[in-house]
Amino acid sequence: MRTLWQDLRYGVRMLARTPGVSAVAVLSLALGIGANTAIFSVVNGVLLKSLPFPEPERLVALSESSPKTPEMAVAFPNYLDWREAQTAFEELAARMPTGGVMTGGGEPERVTGRMVTASFFPTLGVRPQVGRFFTEAEDRPGGEPVMVLSHGLWQRRFGGDPRVVGRGVEYNGASWTVVGVLPADFDFYGQNNLNNDIFIPLGHLYGEEFMRERESHTVMVTARLKRGISLERARAEMQALAARLGEQFPESNRDHGIAVRPLLDDYVGEVRPALLMLTVAVALVLLIACANVANLLLARGASRRKEIGMRMALGASRGRVVRQLLTESLLLAAAGGLTGLLLASWGVDLLTGLSPDTLPRVENISPDARVAAFTLLVTLLTGVIFGLTPALQTAKFDLQDALREGSLRATGGRRGRRLRGALVVSEVALSLVLLVGAGLLVKSFWRLTRVEPGFDPQNVLTLRLRLPDARYPEAAQSIAFLTEVRRRVGALPGVRLVSITSGFPLGRSDDSDYTVEGQPEPRRSGDWSSAHRLSVDEHYHQALGIQLLAGRHFTPHDAAGAAPVVIVDEDFVRKNFKGAAPAEVLGRRLRFGGDEEPWREVVGVVRHVRQDGPETTSRTQIYRPWTQVNPKWLAQNARAMDLVIKSSVEPRSLVGAVRREVQGVDRDQPLGNVRTLEELLERSVAPRRFNLVVLGIFALLALLLGAVGLYGVLSYVVTQRTREIGVRVALGAQRQDVLRLVIRQGLALASAGVALGLLAAFALTRLMESLLFGVSALDPPTFAGVAALLLLVGLLACYLPARRATKVDPLVALRYE
Repeated sequence: MRTLWQDLRYGVRMLARTPGVSAVAVLSLALGIGANTAIFSVVNGVLLKSLPFPEPERLVALSESSPKTPEMAVAFPNYLDWREAQTAFEELAARMPTGGVMTGGGEPERVTGRMVTASFFPTLGVRPQVGRFFTEAEDRPGGEPVMVLSHGLWQRRFGGDPRVVGRGVEYNGASWTVVGVLPADFDFYGQNNLNNDIFIPLGHLYGEEFMRERESHTVMVTARLKRGISLERARAEMQALAARLGEQFPESNRDHGIAVRPLLDDYVGEVRPALLMLTVAVALVLLIACANVANLLLARGASRRKEIGMRMALGASRGRVVRQLLTESLLLAAAGGLTGLLLASWGVDLLTGLSPDTLPRVENISPDARVAAFTLLVTLLTGVIFGLTPALQTAKFDLQDALREGSLRATGGRRGRRLRGALVVSEVALSLVLLVGAGLLVKSFWRLTRVEPGFDPQNVLTLRLRLPDARYPEAAQSIAFLTEVRRRVGALPGVRLVSITSGFPLGRSDDSDYTVEGQPEPRRSGDWSSAHRLSVDEHYHQALGIQLLAGRHFTPHDAAGAAPVVIVDEDFVRKNFKGAAPAEVLGRRLRFGGDEEPWREVVGVVRHVRQDGPETTSRTQIYRPWTQVNPKWLAQNARAMDLVIKSSVEPRSLVGAVRREVQGVDRDQPLGNVRTLEELLERSVAPRRFNLVVLGIFALLALLLGAVGLYGVLSYVVTQRTREIGVRVALGAQRQDVLRLVIRQGLALASAGVALGLLAAFALTRLMESLLFGVSALDPPTFAGVAALLLLVGLLACYLPARRATKVDPLVALRYE
């Protein structure tokens, strides 16, 4: 212990003798360790932290698959059959989204939640904080209308009063009895508990027809594995069950499969590849920082050869010298780690601020014991990685030569020069890999922003209205309400057009099967063509700037009782009438799936819209007049329609006036999902922007560290070769010769690093193909551009030491010791 204390004190004194070198080393390490800690905090919170349920590793998500759709929701009758026939799970539970308006006891409030089976909470292993959950008897048609509240809704609307249990609350115009309250930490697929306000029995709202409808895929399924049952065994059993159902119900289930995956994987979705890419990126940054510091220590070790030689002459062993040098390295690493922790706390705030709304489990991202342990481990490994090789190299030399050598003339020998060169080459190579990755993301994002969405998002406000079921039982009441709201909002200053619709781009839309008159009638449900089906009014296409290619828009005359009509998009023409012009499709007829659906005449063709975002190939779109639809559909869906408002002013400035007009028609009607189309468009590309910005920051940091490393090595070489340069100048070497000599040496290292980095990038960038859009992972212009940029930066890093070398005075250099 005493020896260790001596090593620490001596190490501190030695680091204090060269404050500039020590500061650069600490800063380099702090940047590398801080970046790794920040990214690990995100990875830990999103990917590694367990779900907030008992034994979360046993929870899985189930979905159906078909040849057309690799992953889709589950038909409720199939869920019932799974639950009855399976043996791998303790329990299965189904759920559907829901939402509506809660009134009474304060301002009307739009709440969102889920309709769930009675098995939902037992499957998750959750216990109520107050009261109970609903029973199987309540989870069936005709059961009592009961509700479970989230802790957040309980606190903000009912003041945390436990007497709310057993009380009736007004939801969608009807009275529901609160039977329980969820614990505060319950969070199911919800960022900060969004979509978790209320839970109501699924079976209460749906009748026997829903229980038998196998062609309607509407529910999501969660299950808990039995103890001792592996995921592979569960998958095999469910695939066999899917095959049996395919034989039993060929019309709806033929060729369908069942996907079984851990529930955590379902939570994180597609964010895992991006986070793993960023983890690799920060690891490369840390390696570059380690190479930088190792080069600094090699240079300082070469200048300390005489001192170390004296210590060894006085009896110190090589092991003792190596231990002392490693102690100094660990002191640098500790200082870098502490500074890195401070940078990491700022970095986590930056990352969560940059993160898109779609980044899951953001609320879990915070420093904890695992993050602290990771930082400590990284700090220790870093100290050993950058310290061991310089320590061994410094302690490995001829003692007599070292004692005869002047400190300023020490160069560390040929082996030391090669090692320093190898470190610089590795820095340049790693920097190039990161820069190529960032360059590919930049080009990918640029391509994404150039995609034509098919609509004009400027100055468009969107919102959803959800009318209470009990107060608007008839479709005519909903139509009257929406029509009056459209009239009032359309009269507001700054409003150009108002449209009533069942969906809009980047929002929601219904999928529907259809068949075209004159083409072979589909024999099975799976043989029907599928499209996005939107029910819209006569202003929809003009409000969104969707171009009319042929025919006409809807008019007020396309109402109930008039001839059924549709407008199709250009993709419909391309798929169903190959080679036909849009005008040639006018007058053709199609029919949606369903016994009560009429044949509809095509009266217009419009531009195809990227309904799900610019990077997604959207389905064909078919539009029908919103009042000219199946009465049963209208009765159920007219209570939940969207408004699209085209304005001549900033859309957000209209929200207050729109709310007043809506509540002038119904004072208990709040606005829901208020967004501008530009916000939704920004949100759709936000994940790619997040990847681009974060990887870009790391790539620029790597470029800076690589340039500093190259500059530092050449500066050291110039210092150590001062006498040689002086002799050359004395013998007639010109300034250009000296400049060329130093730059050639630096560019040789940079070129070797670029060549090695290109080979590594060719191998590694293939792993990020899923993160690219419209760009090959081996894009030649990106590789060439990054290589040229790195060589240019290398040239600038070489020029400053080379310019200093040209100013060497021969007389001073010849006296240099």
